[in-house]
Amino acid sequence: MARQTGIIKLKGTIGDISFYKTSDGHLARTKGGVDANRIANDPAFVRTRENGSEFGRAGKGGKLLRNAIRILLQNAKDRRVVSRLTKDLVAIVKTDTTNERGLRTLQDGDLNLLEGFEFNLNGKLGATLYAPFTKAFDRVSGDATLNLDSFSPTLRIAAPTGTTHFKVVMGAAELDFENETSTFENDETAILPYTAADTAAIALTASLTANSTLPVVQVLGVEFYQEVNGQMYELKNGAYNALSVVTVDTP
Repeated sequence: MARQTGIIKLKGTIGDISFYKTSDGHLARTKGGVDANRIANDPAFVRTRENGSEFGRAGKGGKLLRNAIRILLQNAKDRRVVSRLTKDLVAIVKTDTTNERGLRTLQDGDLNLLEGFEFNLNGKLGATLYAPFTKAFDRVSGDATLNLDSFSPTLRIAAPTGTTHFKVVMGAAELDFENETSTFENDETAILPYTAADTAAIALTASLTANSTLPVVQVLGVEFYQEVNGQMYELKNGAYNALSVVTVDTP
């Protein structure tokens, strides 16, 4: 892969060179590679097929999680979140000690490795929220809870320049990787003034299926706003909003 540096940027194919645009800029590469039919059937490529199968399973799992928490993710993500999440899920698939290589799954892997995943590297939760919190998931009742004691926003939240208000958001997703279905519920505070002396105590709850037999992922985030003439606007279109996995609970 090569980067196009000239004034005129090309798209399309000239001879054996393909020109295309990505989030990293205008690139070029030579055409080629192994025939797809050979990869699919040649015994020499059995490892390639196994790796491809597990990568595809991780990709579908990542899409399932992203779609499940979309209402929160759309306000707090970076441009590489898909590839970063897929990479971590591939690693989780590889921890499956139950199934043979090529057949390993997310649900049989160590999903706890997903805890701490940051959906927005431009606004990590660990570098944004410094107020201590407690979180829990009760599998019997299906309730995911989050609690914060009263705190001073300017001391406990590292907000980007221009912030006048913020809110804390929490959600929980019940994920069926095998059938590619999910259930999601969320809760959030009101939009709160950033310069207030102290917040009230915060208690958020998201209720899922009682006695579920599926993995549950709980996420926590902070969203920033700027007040202009009495109207609230997402600060810089949410570029610095934080969202992170804080709990992974497996049956």
